[in-house]
Amino acid sequence: MDFNLDMKTVFMSLIFGHIFTVILITAYRRSSVKDRSVNLFILAKWLQAIAWAMLIFRSAMPEIMSIVLANTLLFIGAAMETAALLILQQVFTRRARRWHFLYMIICVVGFAVIYMVGVSESTRIVYASIGTTVFLIYPVYRMTREPQASPLKRLVGYLYGVVAISLVSRAVAALQLGTHAGLFTVGLYQTFSFIALYLIMILGNIGFVLLSKEQADADLLRMASYDEMTGVFNRRTFIVQSRNHIHKLARQGKQVSFILFDVDAYKTINDTYGHFTGDRVLRDMANRVKECLSRFPAENYLFGRYGGDEFAVLLSDTDEREAAEWAEALRRTIADNLSDILPVAYTISLGVVTVRAAADIQLDTLYVLSDQALYKAKRAGRNRVAVHVPQTDTIETVQQSN
Repeated sequence: MDFNLDMKTVFMSLIFGHIFTVILITAYRRSSVKDRSVNLFILAKWLQAIAWAMLIFRSAMPEIMSIVLANTLLFIGAAMETAALLILQQVFTRRARRWHFLYMIICVVGFAVIYMVGVSESTRIVYASIGTTVFLIYPVYRMTREPQASPLKRLVGYLYGVVAISLVSRAVAALQLGTHAGLFTVGLYQTFSFIALYLIMILGNIGFVLLSKEQADADLLRMASYDEMTGVFNRRTFIVQSRNHIHKLARQGKQVSFILFDVDAYKTINDTYGHFTGDRVLRDMANRVKECLSRFPAENYLFGRYGGDEFAVLLSDTDEREAAEWAEALRRTIADNLSDILPVAYTISLGVVTVRAAADIQLDTLYVLSDQALYKAKRAGRNRVAVHVPQTDTIETVQQSN
């Protein structure tokens, strides 16, 4: 049985596969913000399509174009495609760009040199295969070894790893089979090579589209869930996450603490120094709170902005004393350490309430109780921590101002 595939038919399928991918991505992203990774990927697909088209008409053009120029376009396309993958993973740093570009130049110039000196086709196959494989190493490593990588990212990384292995196998086959390993030599190896090329094209195109979509969804979720100025949960997300947190703690029979705080005399800061300085104060405070929270395991707290200069922290499995101590440590940290980049010193007041978690506890109730404690701290002179004690329905001011 003859398993040989027609060379021109395979190359045409590769060309149209790349072109249709570009058309679909362009149509899908037409109304979206321009994305550097997508733009690089689209350009890579155009270059690869042109390279395969040149190979179709190999007999009708000089070898320097059908071999050197075509492989140059394939090298540049591989460099751009892998760069797009690195940009998606946000690891395409300035240093990575410099080395990536330098290696691309080495591949292109090196291939032209070995062609000019008249080396065999099998040697060129080894060079091109290993050269392209090296482009894949870092993206594959990042996608498969990153601790926070999604299942999709890991899967695409492993599949690209298979592509790298197939390229190395092609290089080994070229060393053993010589000219019989060429794409233009009819035989079983040519058939397997064509099938591999087609699968690689499908993998690269669909894999990148899915990764790009996953990244876009993650960006949308982040914008919908986080406060843009301070980088903490916004009010809606904080409330939803807090309710889930409390229900989980209720099943475990643990306590939960709700801490509400704001910047003392924040309106005066805005009126005196301007809203730009006021925003810097909020960002500085948020960063200091994050630093103070870092002593807790990440799953044991939530931090969000309720609105304006009002923020809240939910602490898991902490009693009244622990919550009050943490609040006081935060108050002291901000009061005693003036930021070098701010033109004004500021303090905060905090209201704390601690209860045993229960499924019927309303977050609004915790907010009201902590707000009452916060109001008490304000009336007592600001720059204080006030603790609400539900059992006695009283509020204790636990720290006098400096």
